Amino acid sequence: MTKLLQVLDWSSLGSEERRAVLRRPAQRDTKALLARAASIVDDVRVRGDAALREYTASLDGVQLESLAVGPAEFEDAAEALTREQVAALRRAIETVTRFHETQSLEPVRVQTAPGVTCERVFVPIGAVGLYVPAGTAPLPSTAIMLAVPARLARCPVRVLCTPPRPDGRADPAVLTVARLCGIEQVFKLGGAQAIAAMAYGTESVPKADKVFGPGNSWVTAAKQIVAADADGAALDMPAGPSEVLVVADESADTVFVAADLLAQAEHSEDAQVVLVTTSRAFADDCIAEVGRQLESLPRRDIAARAIAGSRVILVPDVETALEVSNAYAPEHLILQVRSPRRWLERVRSAGSVFLGAWTPETMGDYCSGTNHVLPTYGHARAYSGLGVLDFVRRMTVQEVTPEGLADLGLTARTLARLESLEGHANAVTVRLDAIKSGARP
Repeated sequence: MTKLLQVLDWSSLGSEERRAVLRRPAQRDTKALLARAASIVDDVRVRGDAALREYTASLDGVQLESLAVGPAEFEDAAEALTREQVAALRRAIETVTRFHETQSLEPVRVQTAPGVTCERVFVPIGAVGLYVPAGTAPLPSTAIMLAVPARLARCPVRVLCTPPRPDGRADPAVLTVARLCGIEQVFKLGGAQAIAAMAYGTESVPKADKVFGPGNSWVTAAKQIVAADADGAALDMPAGPSEVLVVADESADTVFVAADLLAQAEHSEDAQVVLVTTSRAFADDCIAEVGRQLESLPRRDIAARAIAGSRVILVPDVETALEVSNAYAPEHLILQVRSPRRWLERVRSAGSVFLGAWTPETMGDYCSGTNHVLPTYGHARAYSGLGVLDFVRRMTVQEVTPEGLADLGLTARTLARLESLEGHANAVTVRLDAIKSGARP
């Protein structure tokens, strides 16, 4: 395994070689994938529940009597977990809630000119669809990251979809999170068909205005398809395979860094793992440590394939390392360097940042309080991680008095005529004339 990790000297690479090193692998057969996902989306849109049952049988291998999780299954889920597991879920919900409660939804009201008042108010999205994957492993942590901000935003309709297990039931930990967060409508659906069901609605699944949550390439493709349709549903953010970039200097702990790299690698074989370090000796030691730790991982085959596509980049200093990181724009950025906080202001593009040796990315995944639904594939250059504001609409309001129109209306009329829009100008003029004549409504 260690031979698969090549150390690349950043200083010796040309500009095109550097771009190649930081380039994510192109998704295979993108056109074919989109076409197949589109056919599933269209089928579910037309045939509703019947199509959902067929896809669940053919793709998940499960024949479902009911797509929805009933009261008995919710009760059984609570009994399936240990006290320690339920306590851990509760504690994670508590910390995630505490952080997300700080994301203010307070309205803003400003007088921009005498007699002219502008406001911004927040309106919950009416119906939201939450997708919780369960591919190679169930993800109750994702249920927390989606359900908590949806609850805090007070979205009236909250629907959760998650793939069924082979026994036809939903994962009990996911169901427990849903109930703890006040979500009662849960459906045993996965993949593109789940996204289509939430985007368009079926006989059983309510229609959502916006869909949230990570997923595989099928889920991502379906989200893009329904978001491009005016009758579909908006998406939370673009996403791809999960990824981490670790910046480490010679002071970093090789055991810690290797563990962080493998923690990301075990997600999936297309997970992206990048180490940028100022020390060749550290790079060599870390590569060896990755090989040692890999052997004890239950998911070592998956992690090994991800590590095989990983990169180790040697740079002259931490400043250059952060330039590399900003160019890559990772989903997760771990700074294992001396005085990591002093480098934070140099970070421009990252989904979430983890400072210092004692802050593994695992904490952000589960319970530190920040949201783990983050932009990937370089989208961290322009997109932010999920938060309460993603579950509301920000709506502006303006109110003008006659005095305000008399003062600012001439500016509006001049600008309208500057754009040759006399109708716009006239809407102001007729009111100004009414003010002058005293004929106010």
